[in-house]
Amino acid sequence: MADQEDKKTKPVEAELLNDAADLSPALPNQILPSHIYLFPVNNRPFFPSQVQPVVVSAEKWEPTLVKVWETAHRTCGMVFVGEISAEKVEPEDFAEIGCLNRIHNPQKLEGNIQFISQGIKRLQIKRWLNDQAPFYVEVDYPEEDDGEDSEKEIRAYSLALINAVKELVQTNPLYGEELKLYLETFNPKDPSPLADFAATITTARGAELQEILATIPLLPRMKKVLPLLHKELQITRLQREISSEVNKKISKQQRQFFLREQLRTIQEELGITKDDRSADADLFRERLKKLHPPEEVMGKIEDELHKLAILEKGSPEYGVTRNYLDWSTSVPWGVFSEDKLDIVEARRILDRDHDGLDDVKDRIIEFLAVGAFKKEVSGSIMLLVGPPGVGKTSIGKSVADALGRKFYRFSLGGIRDEAEIKGHRRTYIGAMPGKFVQALKEVKVANPVIMLDEVDKIGASFQGDPASALLEVLDPEQNDDFLDHYLDMRLDLSKVLFMCTANLLDTIPLPLLDRMEMIKLSGYITEEKMAIARNHLFPKALDRGGLKKSQLKISDTAMRTIIEGYAREAGVRKLEKQLRKIMRKTVVRLLEDPEAKVNVSSRNLEDFIGKPLFRRETMLAGVGVATGLAWTALGGVTLAVEATCIHEQRRGFKQTGQLGDVMRESSEIAYSFIAANIGKFGGARDYFDNRFIHLHVPEGATPKDGPSAGITMASALLLLARGKAMERPLSMTGELTLTGNVLPVGGIKEKVIAAKRQGIQELILPEGNRGDFEELPDHIRAGLQVDFVGKFKQVATIIVR
Repeated sequence: MADQEDKKTKPVEAELLNDAADLSPALPNQILPSHIYLFPVNNRPFFPSQVQPVVVSAEKWEPTLVKVWETAHRTCGMVFVGEISAEKVEPEDFAEIGCLNRIHNPQKLEGNIQFISQGIKRLQIKRWLNDQAPFYVEVDYPEEDDGEDSEKEIRAYSLALINAVKELVQTNPLYGEELKLYLETFNPKDPSPLADFAATITTARGAELQEILATIPLLPRMKKVLPLLHKELQITRLQREISSEVNKKISKQQRQFFLREQLRTIQEELGITKDDRSADADLFRERLKKLHPPEEVMGKIEDELHKLAILEKGSPEYGVTRNYLDWSTSVPWGVFSEDKLDIVEARRILDRDHDGLDDVKDRIIEFLAVGAFKKEVSGSIMLLVGPPGVGKTSIGKSVADALGRKFYRFSLGGIRDEAEIKGHRRTYIGAMPGKFVQALKEVKVANPVIMLDEVDKIGASFQGDPASALLEVLDPEQNDDFLDHYLDMRLDLSKVLFMCTANLLDTIPLPLLDRMEMIKLSGYITEEKMAIARNHLFPKALDRGGLKKSQLKISDTAMRTIIEGYAREAGVRKLEKQLRKIMRKTVVRLLEDPEAKVNVSSRNLEDFIGKPLFRRETMLAGVGVATGLAWTALGGVTLAVEATCIHEQRRGFKQTGQLGDVMRESSEIAYSFIAANIGKFGGARDYFDNRFIHLHVPEGATPKDGPSAGITMASALLLLARGKAMERPLSMTGELTLTGNVLPVGGIKEKVIAAKRQGIQELILPEGNRGDFEELPDHIRAGLQVDFVGKFKQVATIIVR
């Protein structure tokens, strides 16, 4: 009977070895023989794609093996017969379904013959040609056919089998070797071998496995295999639990404890100086006395301390273990700083450090107020979004100061390795934990304020996706159980206050953005920049240059000129650079004349910082000209739109100004709407019939896109058709539809600030943005006349009144 066995072998007769070197693999798509010899198999049936050694009795089966070897295909049938012995096996004992196998490398050993058998395909016995050994039969090969309707169900069962196999392989290394053999013939488009392989790695009885072998359709076969795998997993888990209980009972921990105490006492009595190894262990134990680690953490550290005690100091493993203990005992387990929950003091600190940003301060005070009411500030994730230089990072420092917490900042810009977040695995010398463990080690408390700068500039590479690694950290439902790969221990980050900064939202993955509470920071208007310059930037520049207030003075007129002519961006970084430039020029003059007093006014400002980078924009005026408002990553800007008639020979429409696809579509909508309704707005009905119209948005070198210029373009075309010009400074924003509706747009605060910076006091905004405007601070809304419109006919009335 066929069986599996490992023994020393010796060569079989020459007739079996002439072609023994032919070990080319058998493929299922080769031409399959219709007449073959059979070998009985007991214990477990053979499956397609299965490869294993087989041992048969030379006396009984050598003639059969010789005949198989003489065939061109060298294949035979391996058919399950149960527990019947070889001498008594009869044709009726053979199962109807078996497996076609190819024979490799037969060798004779002490009355037996061993060979490698490779399963190819299921076979079905159709007719017996010889009912005595050697058994010879006619066979055919049944085909699987589950139909297209079961494709999704097959895919689902395939995933379930793969997950079960993965879990089972981890419990026994022997399964891993079988998995390697299976993967050599794996075809992702054919899940049938997967079901067969899953059945072969179980310890199911032969009859159960034969039932699976005899199930030809794939889906029913998968349904039979999956319960066998689950049963195997349950048995394996039970074995592991039993083994674990036995190991606990045989623990040597108590004995080792007494031996260590005796050794320490002997060393103290003899006055033996501690070696470096003992000194390291004592250092780590001394650190642990000041901490409150969980039991699991303490158990792991004790294991590493025991390992350190038995390692040779010069071995590489000693250095790896010592570094691990250094990091694991430097984490502030259970150490928290006390929060200051004084809302009045928090407001004072925010006002001290920042001018303007009242809406942002109010939101932070609300967050702190909830913590004060609960007597605990739980971990939270805030995202500060705004242009560069508006104070996002400095707000994080102020929040930490207001709470009395430690502050730690690191930039995520350009990070491409997820190990920066979750740490390197401790498998090589030089591995380190992730940034969050490093942060906790530096601040020495478990509830700091951690600032994640430039979260919108995270990269991704073959080393992993750091943004995906952040999902666990920035999820309040998960970060109380954060796993660092280096420590391989769970950390509680739920008490950490995370504050992230970003310039744009477009590049932040949506799952990550969904976990953060967003606070938008818009740009500053001139008055706010004046206050920031006087209260923060100018004193900072004086301190940087070692100057006294009496040595350098800048007039308010000069400061306003710097803001409007040299630093017109939304933030204040360029303003700070210009003030530093004035400081450096002043230092040069003081070195030449130590008694000099430098006064900077609008008249001599150019001597210090050169010609203005920006001139005050001249409002374009004339027939067919309208002024819009636009949002950019650096803040709001005004946007002029010009329309003119080129000739009256044929109808046409042309747009220029480096417009994006969305803005170009907006211009087409505006043209179609005005051309269709010009008669309703006081123009000639046939005005656009034979005229070629050119629409241009100045500053053609600057790319422009977005839908918010729709009513501006329509207004320019309407003014052109009526031959009128705008008689007063007026700007507008809003998306236009083909039916004349005006839809709301974004960036209202930035656009209103841009209008005020240009001295425009009258605005047209969509009715849907009324709430956004009313939420603006009073000092921004002051002096503005705003018309809210829902239809373009309202715009047409306003621009010509």
